[in-house]
Amino acid sequence: MRAWAVVRPGSPLQRSDRPVPSPLGNELLLRVRACGVCRTDLHLADGDLPPHRPATVPGHEVVGEVVEVGADVAGFGLGERVGVAWLRSTDGTCAYCLRGAENLCPSSTYTGWDADGGYADYCVAPADAVYRLPEHYGDTEVAPLLCAGIIGYRALRQAHLPAGGRLGVYGFGGSAHLAAQVAMHEGATVHVVTRSPRARELALSLGAASAGDAPPEPLDSAILFAPVGDLVPVALSALDRGGTLAVAGIYLSDIAMLRYEKHLFYEKVLRSVTANTRADGRAFLDHAAQHRLHVSVDERPLEAADQALADLAGGRVAGAAVLVP
Repeated sequence: MRAWAVVRPGSPLQRSDRPVPSPLGNELLLRVRACGVCRTDLHLADGDLPPHRPATVPGHEVVGEVVEVGADVAGFGLGERVGVAWLRSTDGTCAYCLRGAENLCPSSTYTGWDADGGYADYCVAPADAVYRLPEHYGDTEVAPLLCAGIIGYRALRQAHLPAGGRLGVYGFGGSAHLAAQVAMHEGATVHVVTRSPRARELALSLGAASAGDAPPEPLDSAILFAPVGDLVPVALSALDRGGTLAVAGIYLSDIAMLRYEKHLFYEKVLRSVTANTRADGRAFLDHAAQHRLHVSVDERPLEAADQALADLAGGRVAGAAVLVP
């Protein structure tokens, strides 16, 4: 099979021909039908995230067709369409797992970081980390839901937006444009902050109350999707008293000039978002099944994976890039 891997961080992905992997007893073998391009893939390729294993195949928004079922797996059949997301496994026994916070498990592993992901013709995944997908989305539409959607959903929940509240969204890529729609479905007023004219146009077309350089009113909550630490003080300053800023990315550049009195006083909250739980994934996909989300897709051939990452880094992707073998 064909696969594109991170061989040397900071260098282009390297194509190779590999044997089709064989599933273990608790795994499924999937023929990849689509794989979303996530900013986390870019951070891994650039070296912002240290590789966990040599020559890892990125990609953790995988839509696949089951072509082989491990001996210990029940409940999945050949030909079924399923999804694979970022969180791959946890130990299930630590204090975090036992209290329902498996996203904090010290032994957690991740698709496209600890194990090969979907920038390939085939991939394997543990059956208990595989999702059933809403039927009324095509392959390229549903792929971004598996990380951009799930992480955006968790970030929205961690932002503690009150009912009917005012939400600020900083950056408006694959994750942000999905989280904003969930917030609007739930009755929020959404203000988008982005420099991109295309992203502003998309935000307004989806129902955002504003899209510009700054929100026009104080915010109850905000989510920072752009991996830019200098935006943290800016976003905190735009919060009303008691507001929460959730930082959604796995990587953030350093935060400078954060002043307690100016940015955090009046019980404002700054919090990070770390991965997701499988319960988050199921809850978000249930929402997507009940509320039709508009997924802005920039479809690319799998052979163009490296260019897709470069375009993502250069701000030339509106919505979510998706690779198709």
